[in-house]
Amino acid sequence: MQGIYEKVQETVAFIRKQWDHTPKAGIILGTGLGPLVEQIKVDVALDYGDVPNFAKSTALSHRGRLVCGHLNGLPVLAMEGRQHMYEGYSLQEITLPVRVMRAMGSDLLVVSNACGGMNPYYRCGDIMLIDDHINLMGDNPLIGINDDRLGPRFPDMSQPYCHKLIDRALSVARANDIVAHKGVFVAVAGPNLETRAEYRFLRTIGADVVGMSTVPEVVVAVHAGMRVVGFSIITDMCFPDSLQPADPHEIVKIANAAAPNLTKLVMGVLEGEK
Repeated sequence: MQGIYEKVQETVAFIRKQWDHTPKAGIILGTGLGPLVEQIKVDVALDYGDVPNFAKSTALSHRGRLVCGHLNGLPVLAMEGRQHMYEGYSLQEITLPVRVMRAMGSDLLVVSNACGGMNPYYRCGDIMLIDDHINLMGDNPLIGINDDRLGPRFPDMSQPYCHKLIDRALSVARANDIVAHKGVFVAVAGPNLETRAEYRFLRTIGADVVGMSTVPEVVVAVHAGMRVVGFSIITDMCFPDSLQPADPHEIVKIANAAAPNLTKLVMGVLEGEK
């Protein structure tokens, strides 16, 4: 069986036959955030099913394409939708695209998601810059024999999200009158949403928002030596004393409505990379 390194090299070779550029950034677009792709000057778009070692995306609103092109004048690889643990994929499968982005030459990962807000100062449609995270998924993509060609055995996680990029994004938000916070993201396995007791627990341990993705990709990005900036769009409020049933279609609707603001923040972050 191929190891992760060999799978990455196989995938990179396939993509380079279609698009022989060195991406400055890799971008992962979560639930409802596909509209950012409209700002990319697309050279090649590849369905995940056609890319060796890429798992298909089955989640709502995730189109499942790897978009190769230019955003704000910079070459980028953008995932139009991601894979999730709750779809039955291993964290190694979910994070392989990040390793491909790194092997293609990207040193920056831009990651986004839709999430539930637990901080009472947040509102639906607000954007949170991820300052730190908590992994409650019960797994880690780095478990197993370490391949030193991919990264160190014990990667440091004292600053998984680049403070310089966070500050740049917040500056763009202020300049454009966009409501943006800085906080802690907690990842759970899903696919069910949380109980009232679980929301109380997650808030107590220091989380501002909760979601079912992002952390595995960030762990692998840090392992690979990439800088990371993460954006969470709050699409539903998770207050245990006034909890309402969540509507997945409403979540996608709110994420889509916030996508223009997210686009401005991402464009602003990339502007500073020129």
